[in-house]
Amino acid sequence: MLKNIPSILGPDLLKVLMEMGHGDELVISDGNFPAASIAKRLIRCDGHNVPDLLDAILKFFPLDPYSANQVTLMEVVKGDKVETPIWETYRSIINRHEPVNNKIINIDRFDFYDRAKQAYAVIATGEKALYANIILTKGVVIE
Repeated sequence: MLKNIPSILGPDLLKVLMEMGHGDELVISDGNFPAASIAKRLIRCDGHNVPDLLDAILKFFPLDPYSANQVTLMEVVKGDKVETPIWETYRSIINRHEPVNNKIINIDRFDFYDRAKQAYAVIATGEKALYANIILTKGVVIE
């Protein structure tokens, strides 16, 4: 065990976060996302939700100030009558950790899948909210 590491971040996830470089993308997916068939590297976090993981990850994970956007969400499919209050939760978490480099965009479901296939890793969660998938673009650590 280590001190000051949130217990939600297991060794496989910490290893992946450490391996990632500037511009690499990380997907945190909801429970309905086809993570196993899309991921280059799959990390299972089935007993956890996206907001808790997002909060723990952003304590250590810088977002990329040089990208046009730092965060990407899967937009609701046209005609689907789904509310997405979880997005406001994400915005609050992101703003707390990254008050400047925090531009969020929404992209089409199938464009999201294509981006996810190119991502460095996908974290599969047990999140039950619909359209709760999120992509983070990693920046650099400046000390």
